[in-house]
Amino acid sequence: MKKPVSNAARTAATAPHEVRIIGGQWKRSKLPVTDRPGLRPTPSRVRETLFNWLGQDLSGWRCIDAFAGTGALGLEAASRGAVEVVLVEQDSALLANLSRISTQLKASGVRVERGDGIAALRQRAGQGWDVVFLDPPFADGQNDAVYTGALAAARQALRDDGLIYLEAPRPWGADELAQLGLQLHRQGKAGAVAFHLLRPLAAG
Repeated sequence: MKKPVSNAARTAATAPHEVRIIGGQWKRSKLPVTDRPGLRPTPSRVRETLFNWLGQDLSGWRCIDAFAGTGALGLEAASRGAVEVVLVEQDSALLANLSRISTQLKASGVRVERGDGIAALRQRAGQGWDVVFLDPPFADGQNDAVYTGALAAARQALRDDGLIYLEAPRPWGADELAQLGLQLHRQGKAGAVAFHLLRPLAAG
């Protein structure tokens, strides 16, 4: 009897070997994709939509890519002028890849940091970051606790009018986001990926 193929295995089988930065000073630069379980680089068309939402010029912005993986989201922001970008990653092979790419691009405003994405966000509570990118492992849809923790920590790290980009295996609804002090600003879907742009709820 043939074993069912998990979403993670299916993703690994179809993952590209490289992605490209699509805008800014490093447009068309290649980012190698290391073969790691559960690694899903954000597709180019989704990144294009996201940066249409955010605006093409991110000059002066401060961004955290809390589950960096290939670094596609954070490096795309840096390419478009973000002055400070932190790439947080636990996996040692991915971390080495991020450091190598940042050096090749001479990305002086990019800092690669080893660690847990949620812990890194908690350490930055109250620091007023402009954008937090959240793209945790999908874990076959069994990762809601990680998403909830990451969203709560990201909310505390943001400035009052900052933004959170969330990639998830399902759409997040208004009620569950409101419990975390967040509201939906934009939303889209591409294949098995639901992507969201979130804002903090106004106090009171």
